[in-house]
Amino acid sequence: MATVGEAPTLFLRKATGLVKGWSRFDAFIYSFMSVNLITLGLYYALSVLAFVPGGQVLPAIILSGIFITFLVITYAGLISAMPRAGGDYVWQSRVLGGGIAFVLAVTGWWFILWHWAPIYANILSVEVLQPLFAIFKWHGAVTWLGGHNGIFITSLGTIVLAGFLVSLGMEGYARVQRFCFYVGMIALGVMVLILLIGSKAGFASAFNREATNLFGAKGDVYAQTLKTAATGNGVPAMKLSLTPFFGASLLLVPFMAFWILWPNWGATLYGEVRGAGDFKRVMNGMMWGLWVTIAFAVVLVLLMAKTFGWQFFNAANANYWFPLYGGTAAPTIPIFPYPPLLASFYIHSALFQAIMVLAFGSWLLGWAGTLFLSSTRVVFAAAWDRILLGWAANVSERRHVPFGALALMLFPSIIVSAFYAYRSGFITYTLDATLVIAVTFFGTAIAAMVLPWRKKSLYQNSAIAKLKVGGVPLITVSGAITGGFLGWMLFKWFTDDLYAINNKSSLRYLAVLYGLAVVVYTIAYVVRRQQGINLKSIHQEIPVE
Repeated sequence: MATVGEAPTLFLRKATGLVKGWSRFDAFIYSFMSVNLITLGLYYALSVLAFVPGGQVLPAIILSGIFITFLVITYAGLISAMPRAGGDYVWQSRVLGGGIAFVLAVTGWWFILWHWAPIYANILSVEVLQPLFAIFKWHGAVTWLGGHNGIFITSLGTIVLAGFLVSLGMEGYARVQRFCFYVGMIALGVMVLILLIGSKAGFASAFNREATNLFGAKGDVYAQTLKTAATGNGVPAMKLSLTPFFGASLLLVPFMAFWILWPNWGATLYGEVRGAGDFKRVMNGMMWGLWVTIAFAVVLVLLMAKTFGWQFFNAANANYWFPLYGGTAAPTIPIFPYPPLLASFYIHSALFQAIMVLAFGSWLLGWAGTLFLSSTRVVFAAAWDRILLGWAANVSERRHVPFGALALMLFPSIIVSAFYAYRSGFITYTLDATLVIAVTFFGTAIAAMVLPWRKKSLYQNSAIAKLKVGGVPLITVSGAITGGFLGWMLFKWFTDDLYAINNKSSLRYLAVLYGLAVVVYTIAYVVRRQQGINLKSIHQEIPVE
């Protein structure tokens, strides 16, 4: 008798192959490392304050934290309702529709993360490699890092490191995270102690000594830094205050987002976190990751103002950044004024300074896996839903890693990094790296707002159904506030030249990425339909755990 062909199953297979390899503490560390005060806060968010000299960083940090608290509530609610690998893609596809979800989530979690690889590499260069080479007076190596080959090799090394960390699996990466967390906290404690017992006069003397010793500078380099910023780059006198709490301080919030917008970075992984269905515990993990970081940031800002001098801190940063954005005055030291390095100058010992820089490098090591880890689960989920080819959802039996999805992150990142390093002007295309992810978060905020009505049964059976504000579902309220906050930031980024990302070439490139996502989904929809698979039916079902 002739055999009758089986109709294809709804999902790719009956079990994902992923396991719950993280505890809630592991999820907290991932959230804490994602909102990385050292790699993202000190490098960019807190170093560009001179672009808004009338604003105040402390109110900007606090306001950002308040608004992002609602983002945490929104994501915690969605996680507890649908704790599945894929996060934003899964929620948006089940609430808003598969096409919208694929375009927003895949562009924001897959395509744009290729462009974050050279950004991560640049942070590795300015926070670890350049300071180390400068400490040991390998000035040729410092110069090489800024050249085409140096940029590409550093990017390649960062990609290999991130890929290796992800390949360890959830449990393996968690062990690395825990080690880096403890070492990083010890290093931060040493820096805080130095700043606490140090004085402004003592730091000025130490800075002058090391600027001469390491870079061959002459004279009162501390005073020269202040003068260069004031006369060469037009930086006015800046004081640290809580006022204005709004006004110009609000203009700093979109800068803070580069650092502080990511406590939900692990949301795509909660299909592999034990106890993910518990709303309060999930929310607390992300909330602690956010507010502990904010507390450390406030303490560090106050101590840097006390010991470095607030005007010097902003002057040194302005002298580094302003020439990159059209300024003319060169900085008094040829590398980024990395605060841990500056603090280490108090101890006139190359060995101590190198150990200090390496210890702070643990913040980058524990954070490096975030480049690919969260994204692989979005790619996995799209393949699980049969949009992408099935091999992208293959999971290794030993480490439970979707190596197909990881490959789709790794190899395109190498190509993008080559363009970044060798093609003049390509760096402009990476300016929207934060904006694109914020667009994805905006789509999730909309999905959260309408969840109680679009997926009524799912919502009513979840732990968040009983949480209301004046009779309105809490997730709708938090989603609306989150959407409003993200919408305001997107408006500022698109329209205000201050943030230097509304570049026409960058926006056109951004349109190409979204267009590519539309093309991929359209092809998948047509091909799967010919195979007897209806993607719309798949997106009406909740994926298996």
